[in-house]
Amino acid sequence: MSCLVAEVALTFFFLIIILGATDKRAPAGFAPIPIGLGLACVNLIGIPVTSCSVNPARSTGPAVFAGGRALEQLWLFWVAPIVGAALAGLVYSVFETKGD
Repeated sequence: MSCLVAEVALTFFFLIIILGATDKRAPAGFAPIPIGLGLACVNLIGIPVTSCSVNPARSTGPAVFAGGRALEQLWLFWVAPIVGAALAGLVYSVFETKGD
């Protein structure tokens, strides 16, 4: 359960950063800076907990080659980022309309 919560929360915050940095109201050309720093922070927090996926494709390749237990846990690394991203999209859309 802690892995699920961590992956959902980390993906949520990472997507909020991406959505904010690429918003039409954000300064043009600076998006890579907050996105890169956000990914670094997410990795620093998440690696000790779950090896930090926040990207289903990054989890699938190693799981396929490792097999066994890694494949059994693969569902978590697909479901959590999808849920985190969906929540981030919903929350950001609420705040985006409030800011106009």
